[in-house]
Amino acid sequence: MPLTVITGAASGIGAATRLALHAAGHAVIGVDLRDAEVSADLSTAQGRAAAADALLTRCGGRLDHLVLCAGLGPHVEPASRVLAVNYFGAVQLLDALLPALRGGNQPSAVVVSSVASTQLDWDRNPLATVLDAGDEAAAQAVLQAAGERAGQLAYAASKNALTVAVRRRAAAWGAAGVRLNSVAPGAVETPLLQAGLADPRYGPAIESFKAPIPRRARSAEIAAVIAFLLGPQASYVHGAQLLVDGGVDAAARPTRF
Repeated sequence: MPLTVITGAASGIGAATRLALHAAGHAVIGVDLRDAEVSADLSTAQGRAAAADALLTRCGGRLDHLVLCAGLGPHVEPASRVLAVNYFGAVQLLDALLPALRGGNQPSAVVVSSVASTQLDWDRNPLATVLDAGDEAAAQAVLQAAGERAGQLAYAASKNALTVAVRRRAAAWGAAGVRLNSVAPGAVETPLLQAGLADPRYGPAIESFKAPIPRRARSAEIAAVIAFLLGPQASYVHGAQLLVDGGVDAAARPTRF
């Protein structure tokens, strides 16, 4: 029975992925603020370290799969918390759990990014340098200077940097025998999306965000792609980002891929 860790397992894409993997025969260790096997706040360095320690203890130092779903939207205050969970929380757990994955059976990991990651080029990402350096305090200063744009910047910049982090790890993870990929959803019907729609600052933009497939995704549709990437059918897929966005990126950037 494969052993899989899922962060953000209590709701949204994480909960749907948990259901899909349970159905496929996985044993799952969930991580979330509550209603999970490991309760942790990934917005703090202490919370991330505690989560990593608890997960390594629970899995006995051997893990087959990792799914990093935990994330926050642009409406969450303060904006530094969005950056902390979406980027630092994901990257720290990736690195902390790689040794356990190396001992797994056909090990693989999937990180949930966003189609927003493709809308901001790395060389135009104002947080690229400080995120690359792992400087959380400097990142917070950049967000403070952004004023009303802080939430939007935190979300787009964190997802762009997260995808870059996955791709940059492809060589080392491949050499370690662990596949690593990301998925990039568009708008997905989740409690997080509903909270964003209810925010007067971001609700209208979210409402107007339309895909060529004229509806929002269901969490189960993203979970199905994650399950595919973890499985043997994707055994030669590595360092890739699969867009699950209803065609948003293709419509916005048809000549860039």
